[in-house]
Amino acid sequence: MTIKFRFAASLALALGVAASSLAVSSLPAKAAGGDTPHLQEWSFAGFFGQYDKEQLRRGFKVFQTVCVSCHTLDKVAFRNLAEPGGPELPLEEVQQIAAGWPIQVKDINDKGDPIERAPKLADRFPSQYPNEAAARLMHNGALPPDQSVIAKARTFQRGFPYWITDIFTQYNENGVDYIVALLDGYEDPPEGFKVPDGSFYNKYFPGHIIGMAPPLADGLITYGDGTPETQIQYAKDVTAFLMWAAEPTLDVRKRMGWYVLGFLVIFAGLLYATKWTVWRQVKGHA
Repeated sequence: MTIKFRFAASLALALGVAASSLAVSSLPAKAAGGDTPHLQEWSFAGFFGQYDKEQLRRGFKVFQTVCVSCHTLDKVAFRNLAEPGGPELPLEEVQQIAAGWPIQVKDINDKGDPIERAPKLADRFPSQYPNEAAARLMHNGALPPDQSVIAKARTFQRGFPYWITDIFTQYNENGVDYIVALLDGYEDPPEGFKVPDGSFYNKYFPGHIIGMAPPLADGLITYGDGTPETQIQYAKDVTAFLMWAAEPTLDVRKRMGWYVLGFLVIFAGLLYATKWTVWRQVKGHA
């Protein structure tokens, strides 16, 4: 009876925990204060996904034109723009971008004196703020987040049953889907909803009140390659670029993963063949 009782108690506890998890996870994402973002199509999604080089180039253009006025990218170096797996811009073009970057790099000259100079390929994207206090002062107390890993740092809860199915579909794009929704989610507040002065209504932002002004608009940036110059396209392109900034080795990692799986399959086959050969001989002498 004791064993049966313990088993029943353990089973009841497990079912209780599972039921609680389902109840919590089945709540929609807007319970946290924002609407549920729509899922986007990404070239880098799934088992075989890879970055679209042209999209990364467009995304960098959006970042260079719009985002850099407020946000930093301090974990990415200029030389990364020319490396395989990313935008793969020509090295000469990257050198020109670095030399003409509007923000100078703080350095020390040969005499030990502090100076400011144009960035070089090895330099990371410099910050436009001398310190955090200055950044907050310029933005009414809010600190614009660094964009280096923002695509991996933001997410939303999809709820049940997606947290189960996502294991099999390998859905990992919560962060980028949220960023696209946020950039495209500015609209007039519903009747009776009060937005403080200097803030804006965004249906995907938790609480719906955000301090960042709408950064994108149709026709804001010229692509010149036939890509639609719309707000949603700008949002997708710059988000893809931010995903690359957060995970620049994604292409290499996925290729290596398939090499490893192939090796394991071959290795498992060799082990099985070896076992079958050895034990066949043993059984033959039995």
